Amino acid sequence: MRIETQGAGADLVMIHGWAMHAGIFAGLARALAPNFRLHLVDLPGHGYSRDDAGSLDPADCARRIAEQTPRAIWLGWSLGGLVAMRAALDEAERVRGLVLISSSPRFVTGDDWTCGVAPSVFAEFGAGLAHDYRGTIERFLALETLGADHARAELRALKADVFAHGEPAMAALTEGLRVLDATDLRADIARIRAPSLWIAGRRDRLVSADAMQWAAAQTGGRYTECNSGHAPFLGHADALAASIAAFARELPP
Repeated sequence: MRIETQGAGADLVMIHGWAMHAGIFAGLARALAPNFRLHLVDLPGHGYSRDDAGSLDPADCARRIAEQTPRAIWLGWSLGGLVAMRAALDEAERVRGLVLISSSPRFVTGDDWTCGVAPSVFAEFGAGLAHDYRGTIERFLALETLGADHARAELRALKADVFAHGEPAMAALTEGLRVLDATDLRADIARIRAPSLWIAGRRDRLVSADAMQWAAAQTGGRYTECNSGHAPFLGHADALAASIAAFARELPP
């Protein structure tokens, strides 16, 4: 698994979302680098880890990342947030703090959970991968930018960046959708002991602000919102970096 290290300061692991790679954090990484030593992860089957056939199971990814990085603050966006949450549960001694960006302990709706997307959403994307690979990914990117102040500009940025580290492996895309559909950490996150910061997009169409506010309350974490869609770091990188830096300064050494 490819993990690139840059910057100097407190260690911060950064984990991307479905179909993407660490390059999506370029703007946020630039804003964070003066204060942090960043460990930018390409998950198995994604980016420069395309040929890594390892599992995308959040527990497996958390273990592997913990083996390759020092004790750190873990930041996860979207699917990457499930990996970060799993690390805080299973690799607690490796996690100083937890930053979740547009990520929820459960992504799909159910009889007892209305703060998600319909299960059919991920099923449709999965079915589309086989006959229109790039078109399916681009439709997902469009969904991610819905609600953003500058949705067209953000969509152009995502389209330009999505294949910048190479095309993700089909098997990884399929497994990633399965992970998003099947993972439910609601009963577990109250056991997280690491301090946490939950950053929601007020106009996010994939992960509702309500879901993140609920999760923050379960963990005793701090909750904040951006006036954004699912990728707030694209249009609000400096504000997010300032919030993350302030959070880090309050952590025990």
